[in-house]
Amino acid sequence: MSSNVDLNNRPDYDQVIQDIADYVLDYEIVSREAWDTARNCLIDTLGCGLLALRFPECTKHLGPLVEGTQVPHGARVPGTSFRLDPVKAAWDIGAIVRWLDYNDTWLAAEWGHPSDNLGAILAITDHLSQKRVAQGEAPLTMRDVLEAMIKAHEIQGVFALENSFNRVGLDHVFLVKLASTAVSAKLLGANREQILSALSHAFADGQSLRTYRHAPNAGSRKSWAAGDASSRGLRLADIALRGEMGIPGVLTAPQWGFYDVSFSHTNKDLATKPQAQRQFSFPQPFGHYVMENVLFKISFPAEFHAQTAAEAAVILHPQVKDRLEEIEKIVITTHESAIRIISKVGPLANAADRDHCIQYMSVVPLIFGNLVAEHYEDDFHAGNPLIDHLRDKIEIVEDPRYTREYLEDDKRSIANAIQVFFTDGSSTEKVAVEYPIGHRRRRVEGIPLLEEKFKANLATRFAPQRCTAIFELARDQARLEATPVHKFVDLLVI
Repeated sequence: MSSNVDLNNRPDYDQVIQDIADYVLDYEIVSREAWDTARNCLIDTLGCGLLALRFPECTKHLGPLVEGTQVPHGARVPGTSFRLDPVKAAWDIGAIVRWLDYNDTWLAAEWGHPSDNLGAILAITDHLSQKRVAQGEAPLTMRDVLEAMIKAHEIQGVFALENSFNRVGLDHVFLVKLASTAVSAKLLGANREQILSALSHAFADGQSLRTYRHAPNAGSRKSWAAGDASSRGLRLADIALRGEMGIPGVLTAPQWGFYDVSFSHTNKDLATKPQAQRQFSFPQPFGHYVMENVLFKISFPAEFHAQTAAEAAVILHPQVKDRLEEIEKIVITTHESAIRIISKVGPLANAADRDHCIQYMSVVPLIFGNLVAEHYEDDFHAGNPLIDHLRDKIEIVEDPRYTREYLEDDKRSIANAIQVFFTDGSSTEKVAVEYPIGHRRRRVEGIPLLEEKFKANLATRFAPQRCTAIFELARDQARLEATPVHKFVDLLVI
């Protein structure tokens, strides 16, 4: 055969794509813990979105692309009066959920926030429920929402266990797009071939770069990137449902496939390896592990690698609050991932820059005894020069044990320790917090606080009677699961 032609035998779909499709279509979730955690995840995610509506930099992005657009059975955006086409509603819901960096987190070789997928899930289920009722059919229920959340969490989280997209310069929101594509297609009624097609297009898209999360380019795109990804996942599912053909070898095609183009060439170590060693690695099949082990941000709206640092700083606050001018140095002992993504010095240009700086997120609670979303705003930062003064006194040290246990399956710790040293030679104790309050190991302690967080976030948007109705429904697993999606969303709109 001539070397100047390509062999045009169309392959089967790459096995990874088939595995995702089969999981979404066929896997039955029997874990009571997964269902219960999904309910708590739902209320926490919605609460984070409601709280974000207090910030104009977020709300300026919301609403129809063309003012005055009327959408029959349009999807609603919680906390607003918007009724939008589902793709734009997914964008808006995803953006408010992620804006304050306060929703759930998953940490492994890759990082991310699996509840970002709620943008696509809630938008399409709200729209479909309204449409079905108008046609005399049964609506989707909140159990459908929770099931989609569990499966989206699992897809995003299992991919993240051993596959580091950040090391090849790609942003973790790719996994949001992938998971949202899969579950959206299922909710839309796609068959296996249509789901395979939709997933292949998610890989074929150009993927987001991480540069907007890191010094010196950190900025507010990181707050809407996941909404954009979730929305794109829903759009790709819609395209596939319209009969668009898929790209079966999108991962493995030599030279043109995802592995060669996006998962190796930007990483010299990977680029020198044969393709078989550059493919995705999965230590376990898809199930319900991720939802059961997801990390909640309960105490602080802060990048998760700094949650325990902020908690340690709050503990130390009483010991240092009257001696702030006497501080000689502050030593933060942490893990490699925190050093790689949130340790930075120099000017912090915006709120997104500050909530991805472990030094800033530690100093503020040392000074003030707490860390809230308003502490990242420009006016607060400019009015408190002591923050930057103390940031300059911080030393960052890696503890190899912290780094190792961060990745161990039976631990998944996110450890940080802080010790403050004074000019007279004295020091505080070294306060170490290895598991944040949102960790599975602290569920009994954490869930009541998670519920209080939800109640506080509801109160930022609704009258007391409405807050009570939403909260009581959200706490009742059986009643919530049986509630039609559009009736649940009715409670959340203005």
